[in-house]
Amino acid sequence: MKLQRLLNPQTLKPKTLISIFPTTTQSPFSSLPQPITHDSLVNSIKSSQWHFIEHLPCNLPSSLISQTLLSLHQSPHLVHQFASHFDLRRLDTHTQCLAAAILASLPSPKPSTDLLKHLLHIAPIRDVFDSLDRARLRLSPPSGAGAVLDSLVSACCELKRADDAFECFRFMTGENVAPKTKTCNELLSLFSKMNRTERAWVLYAEMFRLGIKSSVCTFNIMINVLCKQGKLKKAKEFLGLMEVFGVKPSVVTYNTLIHGFCKRGRVGGAQLILSDMKRRGVEPDSYTYGLLISGMCRERRLDEASGILEEMLEIGMVPSAVTYNTLIDGYCNKGDLDRAFSYRDEMVKEGRMPTVATYNLLVHELFMQGRVSEAEGMVREMEEKGMVPDAITYNILINGYCRSGNAKKAFFFHDEMLTKGIEPTKETYTSLIYVLSKRKRMNEADDLFAKIQRKGVLPDLVMFNALIDGHCANGNMGRAFSLLSEMDKMKVHPDEVTYNTLMQGRCREGKVEEARELLDVMKRRGIKPDFISYNTLISGHSKRGDMDDAFKVRDEMLSIGVNPTLLTYNALIKGLCKNQGGDLAQELLKEMEGRGITPDASTYYYLIEGIENVEEFLRKGDS
Repeated sequence: MKLQRLLNPQTLKPKTLISIFPTTTQSPFSSLPQPITHDSLVNSIKSSQWHFIEHLPCNLPSSLISQTLLSLHQSPHLVHQFASHFDLRRLDTHTQCLAAAILASLPSPKPSTDLLKHLLHIAPIRDVFDSLDRARLRLSPPSGAGAVLDSLVSACCELKRADDAFECFRFMTGENVAPKTKTCNELLSLFSKMNRTERAWVLYAEMFRLGIKSSVCTFNIMINVLCKQGKLKKAKEFLGLMEVFGVKPSVVTYNTLIHGFCKRGRVGGAQLILSDMKRRGVEPDSYTYGLLISGMCRERRLDEASGILEEMLEIGMVPSAVTYNTLIDGYCNKGDLDRAFSYRDEMVKEGRMPTVATYNLLVHELFMQGRVSEAEGMVREMEEKGMVPDAITYNILINGYCRSGNAKKAFFFHDEMLTKGIEPTKETYTSLIYVLSKRKRMNEADDLFAKIQRKGVLPDLVMFNALIDGHCANGNMGRAFSLLSEMDKMKVHPDEVTYNTLMQGRCREGKVEEARELLDVMKRRGIKPDFISYNTLISGHSKRGDMDDAFKVRDEMLSIGVNPTLLTYNALIKGLCKNQGGDLAQELLKEMEGRGITPDASTYYYLIEGIENVEEFLRKGDS
């Protein structure tokens, strides 16, 4: 009866079933729990009894696991399998470090690095390093586990913890363990990506001092650092330094240099590098040509960029979708949609499918040109091809409909964004505030502004300027100035657009003196007034007939090197002509023409309205 009761599974608690079974033939009583010992644990791992490993108690002593790991350290693949069935993260730091040290000898560093990344979340870098150092010295031979210290640097780099990674580098050199070149490259690359160029040079100098050999990857990273610092000449000189160290520049080396030159607007220099590249027998790839095309498009050298594309096609190199998109973007910015569409068609012909970015560029320019129905057709075509609109697509659509004054359509796409789980951006909300302002729906604009802040979206300068413009245009100057106060509270610094808008609002009210005070406030805040600032005051004074004050502003404008514009002269001429100053207005006409400013229809309209002898004026104009 006792035996039956003992063997009845219903009387056994689940945790008493957890045991390690030997691999030999078992007795009839083999289902009875056996004590978990070092030998039974090692035997279970070696015999791949993972079902039982997975059900080991959570409270196994770390010392038992450490002893087991040490017995298996010559078989890191078994430790890896054990770690995939037993959560090592429940153990103490020393045991986890011992496991990481053993796993570091696997062909892939990932298992060791992943375990170390977990440790770095719960322990300081110094503690982890010391535990790892002791763990590697427990293994035989110690040098076989030295790679784990490199893995710790890699783990820090993957976590973007550059200071911890550099500190670990220092710890390693302090223990006379030289980091691998690959490890140093990871840290150099992280410093470069984080724009911590000075620290990158400190590390590079340390590598040189310690005799750690630089690879082509090392040189590529340092050339990129020099390019980021704008030291293009020095970056180019590094090609010669590579030869001194017997390292041959790769296509990546040259591409890095070309990218650096193009980014700084030095496309001519980039072309010389391409020539040097070819002369040295390094074949350019599609990325090389793509960089040049991008650089030329930024400088609006579109014909030359098109020539590079033709060269690529002639040598049998198919440009990437990114390269085609760069050209499409260039011609869209130029307003040449026909050429932009021709590259979309060529792209398809060459076997490159248009991307969402391609459609975004074309749809945006169609909206900019007011071709709304064609833009809608492009969106339908995009969806028919199975392309999913992204946040940029929706922002283009919303902005496009806002520009055309179609608030209903704009909010429809805003709601569709939310339905599809695409989070609206600040640009989205700025466009919606703009269209509400233009439709004089300022209460709704204020409500939306408050709503997005409750959602945790912090307004930026552009959004504030859009809302301030709406209130100024609708005569709500009190609310406009309260928004200026909110900007200061939120540490959003106003710019000349902010103050120009407020000045225009004051001038609409006829309060030109208060607008002038705002100009002085701008200067005190270190914001430089522009020609719009002065034109606003000139226009305000002219409308009131205060022509002496208007000309004083014009003189001030000239004294600080701000050149008058067509709007400046039109405002002065209009004011003079309304106040019987037609002769002086004609003198201004000569002055503006002398400055190379071409009068427009408004100029002549104001003059004709204000001068006495129109016939004589027109006759002079004909001559």
